Amino acid sequence: MTLNLVLGYVVIVAILSSVTFLVYWVDKRRAQSDRWRTSEKTLHLLALFGGWPGAWIAQQKLRHKTRKRRFRIVYYATVVGHLLAVTTIAYCLSNSQ
Repeated sequence: MTLNLVLGYVVIVAILSSVTFLVYWVDKRRAQSDRWRTSEKTLHLLALFGGWPGAWIAQQKLRHKTRKRRFRIVYYATVVGHLLAVTTIAYCLSNSQ
């Protein structure tokens, strides 16, 4: 059962990371053409729910959202929040068996 949970988590993070990267890419293109943008709240929620690896890759590869200090601070807080939640869940599951 634990292996299934871990594999499920990895699959979810991979899917959300791909979606998050795509959303960053679209937002970057829209920023370059002065069009409607994706809200920072949406980008942070995608990272919090598991897309943080895709967000990090997009920030590095696309050079998007790397200059805004406040955005980066909130981004890293969402990564820490996500990792704390996953660690807490894993701890609770391991103690319930």
